[in-house]
Amino acid sequence: MKRFLMCLLGSFVMATTQAQSDGHGYIVKTKGAKKVAVAEDSKSDEPIQESEPQDFFEKNFRFVSLCDWQEGMRFMVIPDKKDMVIKTFADASTGMMVPSSKLRHMIMTYKGHDNNHGGLHERIYFNCEDDGKEYYYEVPTLSFDDYCHGPLGIPTLAYLGDVDVARQLLTDTTLFTLASEYYVDTQLNGDGFETIKDVPVGTEVQVKAIGVGTRNFPVKVIVADKSGREFYQNVAISRTNSGLRNDEYQISNMVIHTFKGAFELLSDNMAASKVYQKYIGQEVYTLFSTAMADANGRTAQVARLSTFVVKDVQAVRGRKTVKLTLRGVGSGREYTKEVMLRSASVIGDIDGQHEESFSNLFAMGNPLKLDGVKKEHMNDIQKSIVRIGYSENEVRLALGEPTHKGSDGKHFTWVYNNPGRSYVCVYFDSSLHLVTSVKK
Repeated sequence: MKRFLMCLLGSFVMATTQAQSDGHGYIVKTKGAKKVAVAEDSKSDEPIQESEPQDFFEKNFRFVSLCDWQEGMRFMVIPDKKDMVIKTFADASTGMMVPSSKLRHMIMTYKGHDNNHGGLHERIYFNCEDDGKEYYYEVPTLSFDDYCHGPLGIPTLAYLGDVDVARQLLTDTTLFTLASEYYVDTQLNGDGFETIKDVPVGTEVQVKAIGVGTRNFPVKVIVADKSGREFYQNVAISRTNSGLRNDEYQISNMVIHTFKGAFELLSDNMAASKVYQKYIGQEVYTLFSTAMADANGRTAQVARLSTFVVKDVQAVRGRKTVKLTLRGVGSGREYTKEVMLRSASVIGDIDGQHEESFSNLFAMGNPLKLDGVKKEHMNDIQKSIVRIGYSENEVRLALGEPTHKGSDGKHFTWVYNNPGRSYVCVYFDSSLHLVTSVKK
């Protein structure tokens, strides 16, 4: 592990991106950052977090619990404002606590833990690559085993394993923006930054540099758009020693600091497009009246049970939706509709079922190709009107699936008793054609 991580080290100064001379090449800045006289007490890069990793990240960035740390794992001391006051590490040779500000940006290599010093609490030991000294962190509980299973980890330490692997795999790659805000460095030798909120979702960018961010979000990804404008986001990937619980990453202001909440990989967008190919050429029909965009981009209301052929499906960058291009069967008119392919919660919907997901808005096939469905009945069926002689499939298209089915041996009964709607009882003869209906 140690040899692998050492191999990933090296200079990382991009032509358009400034790298502060920290001796390691891990401190990177967006271009335009200015050197300031005082940087020690500057505001640290803002932490926030990562959503669930995609397959790419699950394969390449493995979470390592403190219980499973291996000798040689490397971390950088990145204290936030409170850590400047609270001392984390002690000098192993003297037992004296050391201010975090003096260890800032130094690299600590994990050595192991023991309780051989005769004290009540176990200690976790590190070698500092910068000054050659040994330091320890004393766990606040009596047992290391009790402590290592929790989410707290070791304060101030940003995991460099994620940074090294991200450099190797993501440098110069194309991404698309997903977050509502990003950041620009204002200080070359400090932590000053500005928040920017004018980056459109789906902006194509290229990774210019990757360095260390914060303890919670250790991977700082600097990107540039096509105009050359640079900005960055600090993200958590494996979440090793992040100090946060998994559910905390789902908080709205934290999601943008997860890789999946901040960026989308071009390869993922292309892979998604391939998955959607199975829909192209298929006939679908609307289950509800819905608004679509016509060929001129104007909004058009499309009737229920309108049938289309799917011409194209494209992932919408920055959203969990796809854009369907549809050609009307019979009319030949072309429309587009943005939908989710996976249905989410309908809580809060006025109708409780009109959520704009594919499965709620469309059914596969052509209703006129169903057994017993006649074209001359479609106007009534679209208006949820049923008449004597209508077939089982026609009634199902007009009224939907019944809440109850029954039979007296001679007739079949379908009952519709949906809350907020009229009570309807439909009677079929033995050939499943409607003979009468009762509406209350």
